[in-house]
Formats: sequence, structure tokens, C-alpha cells
Amino acid sequence: MMMKDKGKLVIWPPYIDKTKSRSEGRIISRRTSVESPTINEINKAAKKLGLNPEVEADKAYPRNWWENTGRVLIDDTGPKTHLARRICATIKEMRS
Repeated sequence: MMMKDKGKLVIWPPYIDKTKSRSEGRIISRRTSVESPTINEINKAAKKLGLNPEVEADKAYPRNWWENTGRVLIDDTGPKTHLARRICATIKEMRS
């Protein structure tokens, strides 16, 4: 990460993707994660939670460097797993 990212956390779609295994990058439980999240959904959810999201659509998750999934930078206001769970809950709300 570069210095402009100071005070930010990176949320990659695989972090909260129910279809990924832990070894593929998922950081929260399957029960709390969502299926195939997009960076737009993550962005909207983070905006709703007031985390000042910044979308970087041209980035590729290091474990899947051939897929440009993009990533979302959010304010570092707590543990990454806690924020990821809150984003998932908000995405589930938006989908229903």
C-alpha cells in the first residue's frame, strides 16, 4: 500500500464472497458472507455505513491476479473483519 492509503482498509470482493473458501481469501464466516458481491454493492454498502469508500476498479486481487475484480478502500474505524461483517449485513439488506 502507498502512503495515500494511510488510515484506509482494503476490502476485496473475495473477502466477503460466500462462494470462496478461506484459502481463496474469505475472511468472515460463510453464514455472514454474501454470494458474489460486486464492488458497486460494496461501495453502496460502505457509503450507507459512512465509511467514505473509494473504488479502485482497475485492481486485481493478488491471489487471482488475472481477474480485475477491483477493490474498495474504506475508513479504518475498527477491525477489518467487523467492518466486513457490517458491509455484508448492509448488502443483504439492499438485496432483499
